[in-house]
Amino acid sequence: MALFGVKQKNKTKTAAPKEKKATTVKEEKKTVSAETEVSMQALYAADNQDKKFGRAKKASVATRYDGAFRVLVKPLITEKATELSAHNQYAFVISQAANKIEVAKAIQAVYGVKALSVNIIAMKGKAVTRGRIQGKRKDWKKAIVTLKKGESIKIYEGV
Repeated sequence: MALFGVKQKNKTKTAAPKEKKATTVKEEKKTVSAETEVSMQALYAADNQDKKFGRAKKASVATRYDGAFRVLVKPLITEKATELSAHNQYAFVISQAANKIEVAKAIQAVYGVKALSVNIIAMKGKAVTRGRIQGKRKDWKKAIVTLKKGESIKIYEGV
């Protein structure tokens, strides 16, 4: 009987400890996810260990560039692009509005390596036909990024 609030008091006492347990579980999940999230820069910094002396090589200062995800759409994985990696050149699909300076900053921010040069190619979309309807794929831009000798980006691994 809940006329005088006796049952309601019992419910609030039992409900309060459950809420505390739930918040601790959420906090634990947050700390685990924060530990597992590692940036590409951190991965490359770990790989730049000098094996002879057991210490890290002198790394260039990485600048924070918040627009990197807008500039670099995706790495371009084709047979020709993979052959370029032997010459320290890597191909990326980039935004239509991006320029060479923005691409170099984005490569520095995402991968932690400084681009020696950036070449941009404007690609025309192919004409396509679906039944009687003729159309055209969108135009896009491609960037060929050249790195210093000895530096590399791990794009083609696992493909």
